[in-house]
Amino acid sequence: MTNIPTTMKGVRLIGHGGPEALEYSDNISVPRPKANEVLIRVSAAGVNNTDINTRTAWYSKTAGNDGDASWSGNALNFPRIQGADVCGVIVAVGDNVNVQRVGERVLIEPCIREHNSQILDSPWYFGSECDGGFAEFTVVAAKHAYSVTSDLSDVELATFPCSYSTAENMLTRAGVTAHDKVLITGASGGVGSAAIQLAKARGAYVIAITSSAKKQQLLTLGADEVVLRDADLGDVIPVNSIDVVIDLVAGPQWSQLLEILKVQGRYAVSGAIGGAHVELDIRTLYLKDLRFFGCTILEPEVFQNLVNCIEQQKIVPIVAQSFPLTEISAAQQMFLDKKHVGKIVLTL
Repeated sequence: MTNIPTTMKGVRLIGHGGPEALEYSDNISVPRPKANEVLIRVSAAGVNNTDINTRTAWYSKTAGNDGDASWSGNALNFPRIQGADVCGVIVAVGDNVNVQRVGERVLIEPCIREHNSQILDSPWYFGSECDGGFAEFTVVAAKHAYSVTSDLSDVELATFPCSYSTAENMLTRAGVTAHDKVLITGASGGVGSAAIQLAKARGAYVIAITSSAKKQQLLTLGADEVVLRDADLGDVIPVNSIDVVIDLVAGPQWSQLLEILKVQGRYAVSGAIGGAHVELDIRTLYLKDLRFFGCTILEPEVFQNLVNCIEQQKIVPIVAQSFPLTEISAAQQMFLDKKHVGKIVLTL
C-alpha cells in the first residue's frame, strides 16, 4: 500500500459516558484491508443519533448494565471508532477485490452483513460493532462500499448513508406508493427530512410534524402539509385518514398515531427520541388490522436504490453545519440541541 501512512488521526470512544469518553488521537494504527475488503480514505462523516446513543449506553434495556449497550444489543468493545455516515475514496484493496476499484469515490452502507472476510449471523452497524469513519482511514467489506458518481461535495454526500437509507428502508418496508398519504414525525431531523424527499420521490402526499420555527423549511423541502409538534393530533388530523406513519419519535403522542391511521394502515418505526415506552390498546391494533414494521436492518435493495436516487438527482443533501473532526463534542452538542434541519457533518 504505497504512500499510505502507518498511523492516522481519529476519535476513539474509550467507554460509555459523556463527551469526555471521546478521545482524539493522531497515533492510531491505519487498518489494513483483508480479503474481500477495501481501505477507504475518509473525507467526511455524518453525526447520527446512534453515535450518541452508543456513547451513553442508551441502547441498554437494563439500568446500569453496559453488557447490552450496542446497536445489536451486545456489549461494546473499547476503544471503538464510531461513525456510520462515510464518504471517501478507496485507496487500497485486499485479496479477491479488483484493483481497479482503487480511486473510486464511495459511500459506505451502514448496515453491514460481512466483516473480516466473514458473513455475519446477524447484521452489524458500521461504527458500532466494528470501527467506523471518525478517522482518516477505515476498512469495510468491498460489497458495502458503493461507488457514487455525483457533482456533490464530500460533505454533502456524507449526509446520505445512514439517514437516507434508514428513511428509504422504512418506506420500502411500509410499501409506500403514490396512492398513500404519509405522516412523518420528527420531520426536521436527518431521517425525517430524508423521508420527506424520498416519499415525495415516490409520489406520496406528505404531512410532516415539526416545530413552528422549521415549518417553512419543510414546506420548501417538499412537504404538502406541516403539523406543529405541540398540537393535539386528534384536533388537526382526522381519525382514519393516514395510510402510513413514519415514526422517529414515539413518546406520549404514540397512541394518537394509531388512531389517525386508516384501517389496514401501516406503521413503521426507527426511533424513539420522544420516549421509548408507549401504551398500546391492543384492540386498536387488531380491530383496525394495522401492520407494524420495526425498521433497522436494511432490505437488500435499499442502499443501491438510494445511490440511484443521488445520481439521478431525485434527492438533495441538507447540510446544517460541518465541523472538523477535532470539534466532535461541539458537533454532537449541536445535534442534541435539536435546533437544526438536516445533517451535521465532520470533516477530515
